[in-house]
Amino acid sequence: MSILQAILLGVLYWIGEANLPFVGLWTVQRPLVCGWIAGLILGDSLKGAMVGASINLVYLGFISAGGSMPADMALAGTLGAAFAITGDLDAETALALAVPIGLLGTLVWNTRMTLDSFFVHLGDKFVEKEQYNKIWIVNILLPQIMSAIICVVPATLAAYFGAAYVEDFITMLSGTPLKIFQIIGGLMPALGIAITLQYIFKGESRVFLFLGFVVAVYSGLALLPLGILALLCSIVYVQLHFKGGSEKGNIAQEAELEEDF
Repeated sequence: MSILQAILLGVLYWIGEANLPFVGLWTVQRPLVCGWIAGLILGDSLKGAMVGASINLVYLGFISAGGSMPADMALAGTLGAAFAITGDLDAETALALAVPIGLLGTLVWNTRMTLDSFFVHLGDKFVEKEQYNKIWIVNILLPQIMSAIICVVPATLAAYFGAAYVEDFITMLSGTPLKIFQIIGGLMPALGIAITLQYIFKGESRVFLFLGFVVAVYSGLALLPLGILALLCSIVYVQLHFKGGSEKGNIAQEAELEEDF
């Protein structure tokens, strides 16, 4: 890996963490996206997307509530794909390495949130002095500069120097230990799917879960027509649900009018 590629990977990680319009937390942060872009940088976009997709399964039930960050999936996807390509790892082994990397990435997020608090006080001073035209400095400019520094530098160093260590690490673990890592990596997606099922397997949605499973297994349809079929079913369900609710509301209103008369 060249130093330029390592720097680009660091910039990719920063974009994944930055709250920039239309990018960042809602797009590039996803391991599937940043893994594919990391593959483009390193010359193997297909493997980057495959590894990123495997890592993405772990974070299907990912929720960041109240500014907390239980794991840094942008760092996991970026470095996981990078190490898989440079170290010639399969998706399962890369996944086993990416998950702890994502946990370490929370240090970057917590540091960012802590340092951002200082900019809030600086913004208060601008408001007291009625310098409203300078609020963008503390709201956008300074936080993004600080975020770029704490994201690009460590990610670049980890990508550039870490690749060699990963190669030596995989060589050292060749055999049974490496097989254990591959098994652990294969189990990780099941964890992400299980977390997602906690939110899906509730109330009336249980029927649709089993229906979707049966159709996906026995219909032989590809992913795209299955998605279209699921969308059409959800539209029909919403239309029937709200139609029933509106009819009940009309009946209740008519009953109230009859009582008034």
